[in-house]
Amino acid sequence: MFPLKDNVPTRGFPVVTVALIATNFAVWVFYQLPHLNRSVVEYAYQPCEVASSCPPGTAVGHGWFVTAFTSMFMHGSWLHIIGNMLFLWIFGNNVEDAMGRARFLVFYLLAGLIAIAAQTVVTLAVGTNVDAAVPTLGASGAVSGVLGAYLVLLPTASVLTLIFFFILEVPAFLFLGFWFGFQLWEGGFSIVQPQAGGGVAFFAHIGGFAFGVLTVRLFMIRPPLRPRY
Repeated sequence: MFPLKDNVPTRGFPVVTVALIATNFAVWVFYQLPHLNRSVVEYAYQPCEVASSCPPGTAVGHGWFVTAFTSMFMHGSWLHIIGNMLFLWIFGNNVEDAMGRARFLVFYLLAGLIAIAAQTVVTLAVGTNVDAAVPTLGASGAVSGVLGAYLVLLPTASVLTLIFFFILEVPAFLFLGFWFGFQLWEGGFSIVQPQAGGGVAFFAHIGGFAFGVLTVRLFMIRPPLRPRY
């Protein structure tokens, strides 16, 4: 399921949303692509650094207190960044409209940090030291916070969605509910069968989404505009 657009207008141009998208693409194109492996070593986040449990010989970057932020603006492939930025573009503009620019930026960064914290707790609790040394990177956790906020603000909005070869309008609460349910399912399965996780930080998605649901009303300064139809 891939979202294509929603039916909710905004009061103005989503400056922060566009700036975040531009920053992510700039980091990917101008810094990561020329030196992808080096960029991951230097600025991706590794949970084992928090517990000082990285296996001997593990290459570590600039410290978890730095990489917790920098990893939010890094990605592992074109598909990874395009998917994250598509979700941010479709759902972020309305959340920014409800919160205002400064509050939205703070919310986005906090969602990313909470997402990383959630993944760290689970990884250190049930994974091995080798698992905890796997680099974590991507805007997924912060974007998940935006999705959680959107669910609370605009549950009845319509999301034009590509489902296999069909394009359908799906209520936001169904689209986002299915998305969150999938994260819960895959997250649980990755604990029971660790290799099935495929390197995806499902618990970062879950943590970010929960943060968005629980805190959106603390950040909003006005209701979003209503759907066009």
